[in-house]
Amino acid sequence: MPATSTHPASGAATAPFSIDLREAAPTQPGYRVIRRNGAVTPFDATKITVALTKAFLAVEGSTAAGSRRVHDVVEDLAEQVFSALTRRVGEGRLFHIEDVQDQVELALMRGEHHKVARAYVLYREERARERSAEKAAAAEPALPSLRVKAEDGTLLPLDELRLARIVEEACEGLDAVSAAPIVTEAKRNLYDGITLDELSLASILAARTLVEQEPNYTYVSARLLMDRLRREALSFVSGRSEQATQADMSARYASYFPDFVKTGIDAELIDPELARFDLARLGAALKPERDLNFQYLGLQTLYDRYFLHTKGKRFELPQAFFMRVAMGLAIREIDREARAIEFYDLLSSFDFMASTPTLFNSGTTRPQLSSCFLTTIGDDLDAIFKGVKDNALLAKYSGGLGNDWTPVRGLGAHINGTNGESQGVVPFLKVANDTAIAVNQGGKRKGAVCAYLETWHVDIEEFLDLRKNTGDDRRRTHDMNTANWVPDLFMERVESDGEWTLFSPDETPELHDLYGKAFRAAYEAYEAKAASGGLKVFRKVRALDLWRKMLTMLFETGHPWVTFKDPCNIRSPQGHIGVVHSSNLCTEITLNTSRDEVAVCNLGSVNLLNHISENGLDLDRLARTVGTAMRMLDNVIDINFYTIPEARNSNLKHRPVGLGLMGFQDALQKLRIAYASDAAVEFADRSMEAISYHAISASVELAAERGRYASFEGSLWSKGILPIDSIKLLEDARPGVEMDAGSTLDWDALRKRVKKTGMRNSNTMAIAPTATISNICGVSQSIEPGYQNLFVKSNMSGDFTVVNAQLVHDLKQRGLWDEVMVSDLKYFDGSVGQIDRIPDDLKAIYATAFEIDSAWLIEAASRRQKWIDQAQSLNLYIANPSGRKLDELYRFAWKKGLKTTYYLRSRSATHVEKSTLKGTDGKLNAVSSTVAAAPIAINPDAAWGKACAVDDPECEACQ
Repeated sequence: MPATSTHPASGAATAPFSIDLREAAPTQPGYRVIRRNGAVTPFDATKITVALTKAFLAVEGSTAAGSRRVHDVVEDLAEQVFSALTRRVGEGRLFHIEDVQDQVELALMRGEHHKVARAYVLYREERARERSAEKAAAAEPALPSLRVKAEDGTLLPLDELRLARIVEEACEGLDAVSAAPIVTEAKRNLYDGITLDELSLASILAARTLVEQEPNYTYVSARLLMDRLRREALSFVSGRSEQATQADMSARYASYFPDFVKTGIDAELIDPELARFDLARLGAALKPERDLNFQYLGLQTLYDRYFLHTKGKRFELPQAFFMRVAMGLAIREIDREARAIEFYDLLSSFDFMASTPTLFNSGTTRPQLSSCFLTTIGDDLDAIFKGVKDNALLAKYSGGLGNDWTPVRGLGAHINGTNGESQGVVPFLKVANDTAIAVNQGGKRKGAVCAYLETWHVDIEEFLDLRKNTGDDRRRTHDMNTANWVPDLFMERVESDGEWTLFSPDETPELHDLYGKAFRAAYEAYEAKAASGGLKVFRKVRALDLWRKMLTMLFETGHPWVTFKDPCNIRSPQGHIGVVHSSNLCTEITLNTSRDEVAVCNLGSVNLLNHISENGLDLDRLARTVGTAMRMLDNVIDINFYTIPEARNSNLKHRPVGLGLMGFQDALQKLRIAYASDAAVEFADRSMEAISYHAISASVELAAERGRYASFEGSLWSKGILPIDSIKLLEDARPGVEMDAGSTLDWDALRKRVKKTGMRNSNTMAIAPTATISNICGVSQSIEPGYQNLFVKSNMSGDFTVVNAQLVHDLKQRGLWDEVMVSDLKYFDGSVGQIDRIPDDLKAIYATAFEIDSAWLIEAASRRQKWIDQAQSLNLYIANPSGRKLDELYRFAWKKGLKTTYYLRSRSATHVEKSTLKGTDGKLNAVSSTVAAAPIAINPDAAWGKACAVDDPECEACQ
């Protein structure tokens, strides 16, 4: 590919700087390049280095040839280009020559080598004109017909008509999409001998490039992925090559379903008991049209991580997946088929979605369906290493873990058995950290655990440092989540700028199990004992200094999270038989634990968006959804595969479940309500009240049918004290709590039913992060405000362009959606606030997380918390952090009666790339978002750093 350019200074012709991959050179194994004439050649990464060097020589002259700077810059750029290419191409392992040149151009621009990039762009444009002229003049003969390689290796003519038909079918019923650009772009990336998988991938990627221009292309991309999945699954279960269109599946799904069950049983993946269902009846109940409701991110996530597979082949189609989960949950029902169909209808409609462990494992040979496990670690080696072993066993089948480490004696404490001194809790936390990494849940997601420590523990300051990147690495846990378990007395000492005393739990054992006024009395007695010389290991600190360090570490490392011991216990329905010693991995579970009892919670979430009608919240539909969902969650407890006896005993005795919600921001936007408004706080209140009412009512109905849970007597429930009533208990223990206590529904009647009939479940509600299941349903996660209105989400399935479709709809209605608007959204990192031509009402409705004062999030969370018997995963966002702002924010959360908080998120240092898809000639998505926040100086009095990255693919909460 010869080329010359002119040095800007001398005007003399210089060496070529194009990328020519035809020369003989070492190749990169497995990667290939499609040339412009359709030929496929091995990919040679060294040519990128050569081309970049020539580019710098062309602009900077021959003096650059021996420059160490140029050499280092070129090596770095080449590495960036290759990394970008291999990340974007995914499983296809195939580049188009233009893709390579696009990435070289982008790398030069990102590196701010503007003169070199400009010369490179001008050269490409000139060569494109030359090729066009040459083609017109030479009247080149048409390329030979392309052939497709079947799985058995035979070459068959490309069926262009089917390609066009599948793309047209994928576009049917969707506004503002067209098959033509997808087919054109897909054909441009075909070559003779292309495989069936690569052929499917070509059309999928072609559709994906258009998502940022029109959100409906995400549905097109999903439907094209469905075509690939249908071929893969149908061929595998039937034993012959088979393809089917969406229209074909109206008849094919029912006949496929029994074959699917048999295939899964033969592969020892599906419980043989499922074969005893009336498979014909269940197959007839499948609704193939619901395959059209997936967005690309949701279906790709299911394809990569959820659908059953064997021998490298997925054989589970989406509706079979939902029915398999439903059958697993109905396996002990009397009319199993009727209940399975009821559960299937709820799941496949996206009105409700079970948690990831339930989706992974329901109906399989190892049905570990529970989401979260909470344990207390004892203060001896046997107990400590049993706790680590339990972590491994619980994590193996996708359980998230919360460990209470407070009982373990502190650094310097006496050890009777050896007459030595303890090394404290930190070395054991390192072991727990490494265990979580070793047990990666079958490759489906990383093992994840959160360690909790009370604020009075003598090792608390070392605990705060666990996630730092400096210091002795043997006393660091880079992968484990950590959280502070904060008593009210500490917050009162912070408020009064008082002293705080740290103790070792072997000398102060009562503190671990006490809260409220009893904790205060015991703590003050131990302070007096320490002052009189009665304790060996203790240390006094200024409470405000420790609080500031807690917030400093929270900002610098994203940990430890701030959770509040007293409201978790005072408002717990189960305070009569135990103590809540920690929360879970995501801070929404508040259940009792002890050395003999491992708490278990079973989660699922209502899709709030699906319950918004023209008249607002559809209470009748919500009641039906919650009633069925609670039955499903209660079934989990009996069906569940328990890996340790302590979990089984606890779960069967107390039967806690955690019904949550997702799509809160979508619901607000559909109702035309700004998140930062009194109306949004009121909607949070009313919607959670309705969910709470129906969840408690459903548990009463289950108790009438199946019996109340074993430890009901003595609980708050048995006394007629519902979550809304327990606010008074917190106010009595801590005067000054600022919680609203208003209600609208008939709670008196429900109280009477609870006291008379009892509850089936000790706990009924908890709001989890829902990151993955909200992706499946195509809604915003949990109660979160939108991160950006246009961004690229990264998770274990790759990078996905996410566009706020409701915003696009509103902008179209006002004639504002065009290429300039797309460019502006990228420039302002998905924010509408700084785009002048967007009206103020839309700016308010579509304000992003960092544009909303987190005080609004806390206000809304406080309104929800009054109805919830457990807690909620509440992330807080702060665009321009300062020590004062964080202090005010977390004190406000405590005063508003919140039980827990979750991640603190700060705005990232790098943002969405400013390039557009058009600017990269329509190749793979050119928009990317790096959200790992860089260190940010807050004030001269404190050294602050970074918070947890939003949508970090390595973060369990984002999976």
